[in-house]
Amino acid sequence: MTSRGKKIFLFLSIVVPFLIYCIVYYAPIIRNAPFKAKEFVSLEYKWGVGTNLENSYNSATGEYKYLNDKDSLIVKHVELNARDKKYLDSNADEQGFWNLPDIVANNENDIKNSKAPRYFMKFNYQKKSKEVTYLSDFEGNIRMKNAAVQMQKIIEQSIIDAEERAKK
Repeated sequence: MTSRGKKIFLFLSIVVPFLIYCIVYYAPIIRNAPFKAKEFVSLEYKWGVGTNLENSYNSATGEYKYLNDKDSLIVKHVELNARDKKYLDSNADEQGFWNLPDIVANNENDIKNSKAPRYFMKFNYQKKSKEVTYLSDFEGNIRMKNAAVQMQKIIEQSIIDAEERAKK
C-alpha cells in the first residue's frame, strides 16, 4: 500500500466515523436546544397553599391577582418590559430551569395532600413551553431545590419591580 493509500485509509477509518458519531450525537441536542430568548412570549406564575393557587400573574395579559394580608383579592395590571423578560429568560438558563422536572415534590402523596406553599412557573415560547410546579417542603436533591427556589424568587422580584415602576 502506498503512502497516499495509507493516509486515505486512516482518514476513512478514524475521521469519517468520528464525524458520523458527532452528527448522530449532537443533532438532537442542537435541534432541541434550550429555549431561545428571542422566542420568549410570556410567563405564567401562580402560588398558594395546598392545591389552591389563588395568587397569579400572567405576563401576556398583565393580570396580577393576589390575596393581601386581609384576605382581600387585589387585581392589578402589571406589564413586564422587554428587559425584564430577557432577564427572566437568562436567569432560567443560569439556574438550569429547563432541566428541572415538571413537579419538584417529595412523592405522589405530597403533591395531592401537602399544605406547604406551592409555586407554579411556566415559560411560554413560540414553539415550546416549560412548566415547573415546586412544593416548598421538597427535601430531595438540594441543587434541584435551590434552582427552583432561586427561580421563584427572581420571578417574584421581577413582578414586584414592574409593579413599582407602574406606580410611578
